[in-house]
Amino acid sequence: MDLGLKGKTALVTGAGSQIGFGKATCITLAKEGCDIICADIDLEGAQKTADEVKQLGREALAFKADATNAADWESMVKEVLEKFGKIDILVNNAGGCTPPKPFLEMTDDDWNFDINVNLTSTRLGTKTILPHMVERKSGKIVNVTSGAGMHGGMFTSGYAAAKAGIMGFTLGTAREAASSGVNINAVSPGVADTGFAKNAPPGLIENFPKQVPLGRLTTTQDVANAIAFLASDVSSDMVGQVLIITGNTTP
Repeated sequence: MDLGLKGKTALVTGAGSQIGFGKATCITLAKEGCDIICADIDLEGAQKTADEVKQLGREALAFKADATNAADWESMVKEVLEKFGKIDILVNNAGGCTPPKPFLEMTDDDWNFDINVNLTSTRLGTKTILPHMVERKSGKIVNVTSGAGMHGGMFTSGYAAAKAGIMGFTLGTAREAASSGVNINAVSPGVADTGFAKNAPPGLIENFPKQVPLGRLTTTQDVANAIAFLASDVSSDMVGQVLIITGNTTP
């Protein structure tokens, strides 16, 4: 199936980790013909991802950007539009979590980190780029949420609240943007052996496959494939949906 992504420009946050969903998404979209903007607070990692994109014959830019900072978003998007003239796809992938602990032991700083790096970053990326897409009457936004937003999960209540917020935010903005030709959807990845796993409770990565019908962890490629699908016109009839990519029968 031709996803029709050749010549599109995609901006992916959280693209710096070399074992994360962001990098896998950048490489997958590049293989489909997209030019890629790799954004991360880790510039060295983002540049490594951008270099791999260039090796595939596509244009790529790396930006040191804090996805929770509105000024970083404004300056990055301004430069991208000057170079490429458009942003067709936004993948709000940046995220993270404070070390697992009970809610009553969480500090305000813990809570604010979990909300900001997940939900606020998604809001700021969408707020900055959506007007450009609405003006062009074309665009795809894919947000990355988590099963923790549905059932609480094994991380913090702040992380669960942020990921649940992303689902609600996706639904609300998708309803508003659809009539302007912009599709907004989300993916909810299962447990994967990424850099994020360093915050997982001991033994989770090793033992989780025993709980999954497929008998394996979710891979970064599983998630990147779903994001590429949602970023394409093949999924043009999907509005405000959350694709659950877990290898499981439940979120």
